[in-house]
Amino acid sequence: MPLRAKLQMQQATRAEMSTAHAQMAREVFMPQQDDDPEDVLFNSLYGLRSIELNRPAKLNAINGSMIRKIGSRLAEWKKSDMANIIVIKGAGPKAFCAGGDVAALANLNKMGEEGIKKSIEYFGLEYKLDHLISTYNKPYIAFMDGITMGGGVGLSIHAPFRIATERTVFAMPETGIGFFPDVGASFFLPRMPGAVGTYLGLTSSRLTGPNVFYSGIATHYLHSSSLPQLESRLAELRFKDYDDMSHRLAVINATIEEYCTGLPHDQPILLGGELRKAIDRCFSFNTVPAIIRALEAEEGPAKPWAQQTLKTLNEKSPTSIHVTLRQMRIGAGWSILQTFQREYHMAAKFMKHHDFTEGVTARLIEKRDPKWQPELLVDIDPEDDISTGFFTVDNKLEPLRLLSDGDYSSYPYQGCGLPTESEVATVVKEGIKTQKQVLNHFLKETRHKQGVEEVVREILERKTFVEAKDEDRIAVWDDATQ
Repeated sequence: MPLRAKLQMQQATRAEMSTAHAQMAREVFMPQQDDDPEDVLFNSLYGLRSIELNRPAKLNAINGSMIRKIGSRLAEWKKSDMANIIVIKGAGPKAFCAGGDVAALANLNKMGEEGIKKSIEYFGLEYKLDHLISTYNKPYIAFMDGITMGGGVGLSIHAPFRIATERTVFAMPETGIGFFPDVGASFFLPRMPGAVGTYLGLTSSRLTGPNVFYSGIATHYLHSSSLPQLESRLAELRFKDYDDMSHRLAVINATIEEYCTGLPHDQPILLGGELRKAIDRCFSFNTVPAIIRALEAEEGPAKPWAQQTLKTLNEKSPTSIHVTLRQMRIGAGWSILQTFQREYHMAAKFMKHHDFTEGVTARLIEKRDPKWQPELLVDIDPEDDISTGFFTVDNKLEPLRLLSDGDYSSYPYQGCGLPTESEVATVVKEGIKTQKQVLNHFLKETRHKQGVEEVVREILERKTFVEAKDEDRIAVWDDATQ
């Protein structure tokens, strides 16, 4: 199916910003007296509007001052006929955005109830921005060049275009600081194939460079040296008033593809083959003890990985591990709007919990091992579901009022990235095809987009077997394969 047709079929319910919502945006993102005037830089070039996170010494960690600036500018551009495309990027060569400024939040929490209240307000502000991005009515492109973690993922993962480079380092590191994967992770991690999202959420494992692209976290892979030229080219694009969003995205997608110069041959797909099978075997369970037992039982080529993963899990906050696993299971049923509303209540509970302030203080400020409460995974009674309280709605906490009613249950405009495992399964199951025919189908549909051959081959090798039929070797999807 042509990309534009696919995009038209994936239209989301994206509410236009009403007068009331515009007024709310002005109030929510109103600048404060102590905001740093230089922590975010904005630029306009023809129809392109750029946002540059400008705290390179802090790896562009995002704080309230930055959120207010970005939110107010996005709300302004949303209504502007002059703004065609939005690009967000980070200053310096090291990071797009390493996450939220959690050290400042931990210090606030140490001040008592008033400090905790301010920390909770920060998350409310951040989630309003993330929801605005996820339901934005204009093409939004994230240059994930460098470290992209935590809050930086919230600024990028919900965009229709997410560009990884050789410098990209992706992770959701929250369980290591006594928190949970937030900024919409309840939505995007459970929707990753198999148990990959659960694995990344629980272990905080990192993906680098092309593997951010192979995994579907990024939609494109470019060399970092190509980004300035791409940005200039995007500024030159012209759209007619009657061009719909699907047409604009198709044009932008083709433009980005012009700057793709190939994938490094020395970095094969990481979350594939035997490792991917082991991830699905071990992280598909619904309880932490069951995952631990599965890792302990691993034999063969995946045993060293399983042993290292056990060590990793035992270094994380036991509370965070249990909460995150439950989050991965129930988040799959949340819409994007529900996700941010529910995560807001979860974040508020973590601000009052020992492990967040302890984890951030230990790991990031004092550079020591944290002292969790409870201390170890084995200290938790399997019959005691300590995660339940984090998913209840606190009636004393004012509901999170988002800036629009925009909502959906699956990401719109998925045709811009690599084929997903479910898409390959559909093609295999819908007709009699050989593995080569399935591969050729996707190469033709995507106009030989880079990465398609590698990803589709890996999926076919792992998830299909061949059946002889009329002298043809027909691909058959194996639902039992893990």
